[in-house]
Amino acid sequence: MNRDDLPGVLARHWDVLIVGGGITGAGILLEASRRGLKALLVEQRDFAWGTSSRSSKLVHGGLRYLKQGQFAMTRESVHERQALLADAAGLVEPQGFAFGDYAGRKPGRRQFMLGLAIYDVMAGQRARRYVDATDFSMLAPHVQREGLRGGMLYQDAKTDDARLVLRVLQEARRHGGVAVNYLGVESLLREDGRVVGAVLNDGIGAATLTARARLVISATGAWADRLRGQVGEKPKLRPLRGSHLLLPAWRLPLAQAVSLMHPRDGRPVFAYPWEGVTLVGTTDVDHDASLDLEPAITRGELDYLLVALRWQFPQLALGEDDVLATYAGVRPVIDSGQLDPSKEAREHALWLEHGLLTVAGGKLTTFRVIALDALRRAAPLLPGWQADLRPLPIFDATPPLSGKALLLDGEQRARLLGRYGAAAQALCDASHEGELAQIAGTQTLWAQLRWGARNENVQHLDDLLLRRTRLGVQLAGGALAIMTRLRAICQHELGWDDARWDAEQARYLALWRSHYSVPQSN
Repeated sequence: MNRDDLPGVLARHWDVLIVGGGITGAGILLEASRRGLKALLVEQRDFAWGTSSRSSKLVHGGLRYLKQGQFAMTRESVHERQALLADAAGLVEPQGFAFGDYAGRKPGRRQFMLGLAIYDVMAGQRARRYVDATDFSMLAPHVQREGLRGGMLYQDAKTDDARLVLRVLQEARRHGGVAVNYLGVESLLREDGRVVGAVLNDGIGAATLTARARLVISATGAWADRLRGQVGEKPKLRPLRGSHLLLPAWRLPLAQAVSLMHPRDGRPVFAYPWEGVTLVGTTDVDHDASLDLEPAITRGELDYLLVALRWQFPQLALGEDDVLATYAGVRPVIDSGQLDPSKEAREHALWLEHGLLTVAGGKLTTFRVIALDALRRAAPLLPGWQADLRPLPIFDATPPLSGKALLLDGEQRARLLGRYGAAAQALCDASHEGELAQIAGTQTLWAQLRWGARNENVQHLDDLLLRRTRLGVQLAGGALAIMTRLRAICQHELGWDDARWDAEQARYLALWRSHYSVPQSN
């Protein structure tokens, strides 16, 4: 959609206006659109700008939730994990995990294997096994050997969270849904005390626009209390920050994910191979900074994660100089008053208040479940609409690639189909000479940059480097080394003149240094 067409698009008669362009909003847009509703999604920043590009990238059942007695949530998550592995192959991929069994450290072998047995039963598989210290050290080289008795192995999954959001939005558009980024809610429209739409602010054209709908759904994550406040409701959320490190794969080489309990406080920490680098996470602390500001790791969180790495991999002597990039996300957790942030429940909740339906909490893995729950709650508010709300396959099947795409190996073709679905063939066909090559140090093709700039609503350079691709956290200095070639692509595809490019590059690099690099010592 051309942004010049915005006034006409917003003037249509909408059944549902969805506020929030993360995985929850995208999931609702897809499930609503494929069931015949006229659905519009607006996002104040970029798609997946918030939590949905800053998660731990894991599609998992929540093994630790078993310890908290949240069996239903774990069962639901495991089921959705298995569905994503089947329906989103190439985007959601299996990932083996290894957890060391150390003398005197909890949880012990018996307790952990019992939890894994329940996990496997829920998934209808047997992936767990126990190995001795020698085999564990071969599967997870460089781990701490002192006190190592053996280790537990199990299976979960991983993804590129931002690309998952974009794929869901792409599928929604194929079913008639409309999604617009950089279009934020200035205020809610109300008639007779009930929400009937929103006044919107165009962050690109600076225009003020209006959209009306039979129902407004807020899927704004950690920002949900803001819209709830406009209808007079009190806050219910507790924003929690999770921060992560990315290291070069050669510096922390892993085939299995290695999970451990932090030696300081017993919280789970992990390191695993992701998109050509090694990802380390995560913290779980109260986020007291303004939600208007991009979150960033603190010095204390950096030190906390490095302590865990040095304990688990003492031979490698890892330090802050080994960190390629960092990132932090804010989780929209429902506040139950727990003293320890990690003990807050992760279930989603729905609140209908004065005609505003708010969806809050939940996990990346269960976005389809959350979307269908929202539509069940919405159905009585949409007279005349009836639909079967049983789960459908998450994505439509796509044909195999042909033509230029055959220059790629099987794994690369599977990755493109997973990330771009029906658009993967067009992406390959649109590539220029040499652009089906991988960018050194990553699994990303040059062609993905061109396609993203041309077709994926890129408004700023960080949209392209931090969400359409992840090069900004995979390459040193925020991908500074590829800027010359990237400039030629952006100027051609986005029509940016020299002044616009210079401004975008300066803006992006300042953002990267302040929010994605290693924080300075106090």
